Formats: sequence, structure tokens, C-alpha cells
Amino acid sequence: MNATSSLLPDTTHTQVLGACPHDCPDTCSMLTTVAGGIAIKVQGNPAHPHTDGALCTKVSRYTERTYHPERILHPLKRVGPKGAGQFERVSWDSALQDIAARLSTIARRSPDAAQAILPYSYAGTMGLVQGESMSARFFHKLGASLLDRTICAAAGGEGLTHTLGGKVGMRVEFFAESRLIIIWGSNSIASNLHFWRYAQVAKRNGARLVCIDPRRSETADKCHEHIALLPGTDGALALALMHELITHDWLDHDYLARHTLGWDLLRERALQWPPERAAQVCGISPEQISALARDYGACVASHEPAAIRMNYGMQRVHGGGNAARLIASLPALIGAWRHRAGGVLLSSSGLFPVNRAAMQRPDLLGSRAPRTINMSTIGDDLLRPSSLEFGPAIEALIVYNSNPVAIAPESARVVRGFERDDLFTVVLEHFQTDTADYADYILPATTQLEHWDVHSSYGHTDVLLNRAAIAPLGEAKPNTQVFRELARLMGYTDACFAEDDQALCRRAYGDAVNFDELLDKGFATLALAQAPFAHGNFPTPSGKCEFFSARLAARGLDGLPDYVPNHEAFSSSPLYPLAMISPPARNFLNSTFVNVKSLRDIEGEPLLEMHAADAAARGIQSGEIVRVFNQRGAYRCKLEISKRARPGVVNGLGVWWRKLGLDGTNVNQVTSQKLTDLGRGPTFYDCLVEVEKDAL
Repeated sequence: MNATSSLLPDTTHTQVLGACPHDCPDTCSMLTTVAGGIAIKVQGNPAHPHTDGALCTKVSRYTERTYHPERILHPLKRVGPKGAGQFERVSWDSALQDIAARLSTIARRSPDAAQAILPYSYAGTMGLVQGESMSARFFHKLGASLLDRTICAAAGGEGLTHTLGGKVGMRVEFFAESRLIIIWGSNSIASNLHFWRYAQVAKRNGARLVCIDPRRSETADKCHEHIALLPGTDGALALALMHELITHDWLDHDYLARHTLGWDLLRERALQWPPERAAQVCGISPEQISALARDYGACVASHEPAAIRMNYGMQRVHGGGNAARLIASLPALIGAWRHRAGGVLLSSSGLFPVNRAAMQRPDLLGSRAPRTINMSTIGDDLLRPSSLEFGPAIEALIVYNSNPVAIAPESARVVRGFERDDLFTVVLEHFQTDTADYADYILPATTQLEHWDVHSSYGHTDVLLNRAAIAPLGEAKPNTQVFRELARLMGYTDACFAEDDQALCRRAYGDAVNFDELLDKGFATLALAQAPFAHGNFPTPSGKCEFFSARLAARGLDGLPDYVPNHEAFSSSPLYPLAMISPPARNFLNSTFVNVKSLRDIEGEPLLEMHAADAAARGIQSGEIVRVFNQRGAYRCKLEISKRARPGVVNGLGVWWRKLGLDGTNVNQVTSQKLTDLGRGPTFYDCLVEVEKDAL
């Protein structure tokens, strides 16, 4: 099939192959129908097996986002106070010349002065080209501070790396053949729709589905069992499951002997966690733990596959990295890896042979070694003065593919940092987000329908190509072009700054992927083993599943995974007795799509879900406005007494733009900048609060 040929009877219409750019494991292949240069419909590609013609509700309305009446289509310069959102239209030449001059002035002060400049970006697009390619080259050449991109998956990713050897696991399509599926920390119906399709096939064929999640999500409703543990106690549950597997001898001794490292040590630790102990920590019954272990262990005797689908919700707590290690260790105990439908999947992104060095060119740094700033602590870091320990104060911030004022933790401090009059801020955006309100310049970016890109996935093992379906609207430019032009104005003449986007798409995988196949089909499937660890061969230093990590021990950390309590342990504070998690609202993706009216109409308004017993104890009724608060701040929203909340835990659905919330705040007013045990990730779900009826 020619990707730009007419596939419809009406020859005035064409369909263009593309890929969903958003932060979801599914990474769908898309078809955009174009008529007269206008995108009139976006749909799933039926030829792509994982997408199977279906998109989520959010992305199926992508044309509404692209042609949104509030879309920024021209460069804007601030004319009012920071945060007031007052801008005037300027030319690209004027904006880029001023930006380049400001950055040059900072960088010329001393050999290390460019570290006062910080890029801030994440997964507003997951594309390898419009994400970190030309932008990374620019900041490496400049010598700017590096950004530790930790806001989502860092703890779980490092946990997997020190256990399985990387972000690797079973192939998602084989979940359809599993006999037991444990969905751990994932609302798959909302955030991993196409995995859920495979799980449904397994369920219809007799598989048992168990959901482990503090919230009774839409996914939990559809599973055979829901285990509503307390936030941050996943590691204790995993250890208790191991205890039961050991004491009942539901183990694959041959697999443990041949293909694991540190089993005797892990065995000793797990035996300290009987179900009664873990049940007390997790806030569930010992019987639930024993029953799940029995179901999991039964797969050894029956030689049937058992599979675990983790997602990143369970690792957004202090012990998130260790919890991921413990859960990722479970399949080796029962030899689940012997089956192609057995094992665990958190992320498949480590299976993709992306040539990141060629894309990002870290060699442009030369001998310089800039500091690294953690994006999860941006609130504190923007307020730090110059010091020997920290280095120069941050003077310039270039934000693209992110909305930190809305999504970063402890947002009152983030706002204080962005309010600094001496901070020069540039934001590449589609809309005037909370972050854009604080910009000195807003530069109009293209959407996925208007540029080329190439994608990996963290939920399946296909490479996807995105073709530009329409010309950029207004004066919008791809991220890559903005950084090319800044490089030229800064006097950077390296040949790498002249590469166009199609060349970058080809460079991402080099000869590892057939680019002609991508052009023709829009996707190419990686050639991988069906059961990659059936005979060991993990990509760890030992080639084994490493229960004990010598690499962690060499850093002075515990080489064995363990239960690590929350920073803010449940019921540890009489002032803030409720644990709070902030899972994404079903029709938003982090802060993306919040301004799409049809989706916002479905969501209604910011909500806090609370169990009836907790509401009664506080004299609060459904529909009332409540104040959610702790030592970091407070925000107001509407209360919903809901079966989705377990006793002692409230669910603050996010992430709404602050400007669309009551008092111009959102749930991140109360979240913490403390970090995880591994990976330096954020601890959004490690948060104690109190809730009271609003007095206003």
C-alpha cells in the first residue's frame, strides 16, 4: 500500500499513515483522512495488528485538537506580568534573534556559564525526532545543563534494569494465551486499551484476571478480583507472595538454579514476610494474599502460563524501584518465562535498537561535563541561588513537550520559580498552557499531523513512522526546525544541524529497521524471540535474572530488593491521616487534551473520590466543594463519594490545568518533591493529606 495513495472511492480524499505521539504504551498506528489540505478524520490503522483499527477516545478527536480555536499559530512575546498570560504577536525573526542573543550573553560569561541554561522536556510527543534529536544536539553544543528526565518511569525502569537487565519483558500479544493475568498498578482500560483487548481474549478463553490497585478502577471492575492495597505497599505484597510460593514449594527449582542469581539470599528475605505481616502493611486480608499465591503457583504444576502486566502507577512512591524489582522477580520463581505467554511486562522500550548517540550527538559536548538537573525537583531548583555545590542559578529555561507548571510536584514552588523576573523562559507549545502563561516567548509548534517523526513503543515491539498529513497551520514550526534556526543564529556550523526531519527518521534506527517497509506500511515489527528468557539469556551482566544486583551493591545500596516504606507512611501523621493518589482522569493524558472541550465536557470538573466512611467521618456530602491540604499547600475541588476509593485513601483525579481548577490550582499543589529509592523519580502517590468541607 502506498502511504499517500487514495484508499477511498472518492479520489478527492487521501489517507496518510501516521502514529499516535502520546505517552501511552499502545503507540497506535493512525490513518488521517485529508481533503483539500484539511485533516477531516483520524482513525486507527486496521492493518496494524496492535491498533486493529481502534483509537482511544482522546486521540480519535485529534482533529479537534489540531484545529482548536485557541491554537497558537504565531510567535508571541510577553507584554504583561509573568503569569498574567498577556502577549503580543511578533515575527519569527524577531523572536529567534532575541532568544539567541539572550542565550549567547549567558553562555559567553565563562567556560561553564551555559549551565545556567536548562532545557525542560518530556513526553508531550514520544517521537524520536520531535522529542530529543535536534534539540539535544543544540543543548549539547551549547553546553547547557542536562535534564534528568524522571517525571514518569525512572524508578520502575531502573528496577527492571537491575533485575532483568533493561526495559524488557514478554511480548504483549501473547497475553491473549495466558491463563492467569495480574494487572498490577494499571488502569488498562483507560491507559493501555489494546493490551486490554488481549486480556479480554484470554478471559474469554478461561483465564483469571486479577487487578492490584489502591483504586477500584474501570479495569478492576472487569477483573475477577480486585486487591485494593494501600499506596506504596506493593513490595510487601510481592514478598508475601514469594513467601507462599516457597513454603508451599510452588517453585520451578530448575529455572531458579540455572537462570537466576542470588536466590538463596532472596529466599531468606522473603521468608520474613508471611501473609499476616504483609496484610497488615498493605491493608488487605491474609486470605487474599494466600489465594493469589496459590493461583500463581498452580501454574507450575499445570505447566500453564502466568503473566504480570505492571504499569508505572505502582512505582511513584518512595520504594517504587524496589517494588518493581520484587514484582519483576516473581516470574523466575515459577519458571513463567518458559512460556511465551508468561513473564512480566512493564516496558518494552529497551528492545528497540534506537541509535540515540547518532540522534542526540552527546559528542558535541566535547570535554565538558555539565551538571544534571532533576526535572522532578524543578520547583526547588529554580529557586536555588548560585553555589559551589549547585553551580550557577538557572537563568534561562527552554520548555518543549512539557507543561511543568501543571505537572511537576509541589506546584506552589514551581510557580514561584517561574515567576522570577530574572528567569528568561521560552515555551514551544500548541496552546497557552499554565506554563506558557509564564513565558517570555511562546513559539508555535506543529502537531503530529503536521510533521515527520518515527516512534518506538513501551507496550509493543513495532517501530512506527509518522508522515506529515497536512501543512503546518499558521506559522507553526516543528521543534526540530526551531532548534536548527537557533543553532544557525548562535553560529553553529556543524553539519548535523542541517539534517532534515526525514533524514533524522532514517537515522533513528539505521540499518536495524527496513525504512522502505516503514514508508510502505507505516510500521515494522522487530525480529524478536517469542519467549526471550525461556533459557535465561537476560541482558544483565550475569545473563541471569538478578535477584541480587552487584551493581547496586557497588553503589553502597542493598543488592537485594526489599520493601521500602513511603516517605509519608500511611497514618504516620495525625494531622494528615489520608493517603492520596492522583491517577489520570480517563479522558486526559497527563495535562494533554484538558483544553479539548468535548473531552473536558465528559470529565466535567476536577474531582476528589472518597470512600463513604471517610466522608461521613468528616461530615461531607457528594457534590460539595472540599479543601484538600497538607504542609505543602491546598487545593479545592468537588467531592464524589465513590466505590472507587478504598477507606483511608482519596483519589485526586488529574492532571487538570491549574487555570481550569478552582482558585487556579490543581492536585500537584499537595504532592511532594521527594524522590524514589532508585531512579531519582517523583513520588506523586506518596502523599498524605486531610480533607475538609470548604468554608467559602
